[in-house]
Amino acid sequence: MSQETDLIELRQRIRHSAAHVMADVVTTMFPEAKLGIGPPTEDGFYYDFLVEEPFSEQDLSRIEKRMRRVVQQNHTFEFHEYPRDVAEEMNASEPLKMEIIDEIPEEEKITTYKHGKFEDLCAGPHVESTGRIPAFKLLSVAGAYWRGDENRPMLQRIYGTAFESKDALDDHLHKIEEAKKRDHRLLGRQLDLFSIHEETGPGLIIWHPKGSRTRGIVEDFWREQHRQHGYELIYTPHIGRASLWETSGHLGFYKENMYAAIEMEGQDYYLKPMNCPFHVMYYRNDLRSYRELPMRIGELGAVYRYERGGVVQGLLRVRGMTQDDAHIFCRPDQVSDEVNGVLDLTFFLMSSFGFSDYDVMLSTRPEKAVGEDDQWELATESLRATLVERGIEYQIDEGGGAFYGPKIDIHIRDAIGRLWQITTVQFDFNLPERFGLTYIGEDGKEHRPYMVHRALLGTMERFMGVLIEHYAGAFPVWLAPVQAVVIPIADRHVEYAQDLKVRLEASNVRVDVDDGNDRMNAKIRNAQLQKVPYMLVIGDREIEAGAAAVRLRSGDNLGAVPVDEIVARIAEEVAEKA
Repeated sequence: MSQETDLIELRQRIRHSAAHVMADVVTTMFPEAKLGIGPPTEDGFYYDFLVEEPFSEQDLSRIEKRMRRVVQQNHTFEFHEYPRDVAEEMNASEPLKMEIIDEIPEEEKITTYKHGKFEDLCAGPHVESTGRIPAFKLLSVAGAYWRGDENRPMLQRIYGTAFESKDALDDHLHKIEEAKKRDHRLLGRQLDLFSIHEETGPGLIIWHPKGSRTRGIVEDFWREQHRQHGYELIYTPHIGRASLWETSGHLGFYKENMYAAIEMEGQDYYLKPMNCPFHVMYYRNDLRSYRELPMRIGELGAVYRYERGGVVQGLLRVRGMTQDDAHIFCRPDQVSDEVNGVLDLTFFLMSSFGFSDYDVMLSTRPEKAVGEDDQWELATESLRATLVERGIEYQIDEGGGAFYGPKIDIHIRDAIGRLWQITTVQFDFNLPERFGLTYIGEDGKEHRPYMVHRALLGTMERFMGVLIEHYAGAFPVWLAPVQAVVIPIADRHVEYAQDLKVRLEASNVRVDVDDGNDRMNAKIRNAQLQKVPYMLVIGDREIEAGAAAVRLRSGDNLGAVPVDEIVARIAEEVAEKA
């Protein structure tokens, strides 16, 4: 086992144990509190409590202080097994725990962990004793529906984190503070990029002009690269008949994420949750020959998926989204080359947007799936072989595949080390079978094509959210919605400033003029707050020299620079994606 794996397992044990210590303290301080669940997470832990009054920030401070006492007392974590009737008697006053017990199969024993006087339903694992929880911190409290169901009671969820050392904890807390500064929801308001309104509904985004500008640049680059890589781009409808989704399998396997049917002329229609069936219909529109394959069909297609209110989050989890989508129809002998081509394009796009560090997952058959075992084995092995041939390190995500096939998921690491799941490459032998897709082979007979689904940027909403946080809103010049702002010092300089704006726009520079009444320093400060890369200050000397005094958002002052040099500098940064 690698050192990294050992460290991950140690942190999970520490965090799970810290969650138990927190539950111990909360039920001591608030005897009326009823216990929910308290698992470790990737970055920490939480515990859910059913209480009449919400916890306050002051409560968290008191709870954390009492937790330190329990840690110092160094209670041993003891594992116990009980018959069902004994476990039910022990938890008779805990309605949520009783619900959990009811779900445990009759033949299984009920297991608990105990430290001091506190005992909780648990399968473990834990550290040896409370004293082995070296460093922890309670972070926040929020409401959370029991089992994520808005029809169930609202619980109070206390979040915390724990690490193997104080240095590791301090580093994580620093990242949390940095993440708060980079929160795309905060920056979205500050930089006037997008908004979400109660009147329109959660998870539905209104893009403002500046946000639309940057999103449009991303989409144009996406289209350009896809055309260069042999993709044909199409547009498809936003709704489709129920029969389409029945044939595709979405109504059988994905209906809980689809919106209710819309009845028209006695037939049900559904908002599309995915673009795949429409791309399949395009393929099926004509008789296809083996000479036409591979056929690469792409679309930036709007899709709609029902996400519970509790998980909708800014741009990162939305209900209406634009999917960076494409489907490749190919012969069996072309699959490996096509998956390799997808990975090549993925890594090029990601590096262009400033991402160079990745984690790769190979996701296998989920419990709810279509297709035969031998098909899944063949498809999974095909994806695995491609990763091995490229020398790409990967981890297995058991059961994490789509219902129609295995997939490769690529997680990018941002500027402060957080991982974001963005790219997915999925093998599909289901839709070609369901829709009866064929091509005429060299032998003159019909054959079944293979199908590869792939989304490289994921959804435009999520990718834009990640971009905003990665750059903390300070986009590189090629992506900045406003690349330069011209700042006239006095009213007599405004005419030259406007002429300069025209000259810059003629060279495709995105530029504004701040001709308001604020003083020059206030205008510069405002441009820096708006994270504009270039501030071009205009005074008498600059007009006389046919130049502008250039200041950068970093605070650097380049002095007077001729206009042609300014244009050339910006053009070079755009060309290099710097």
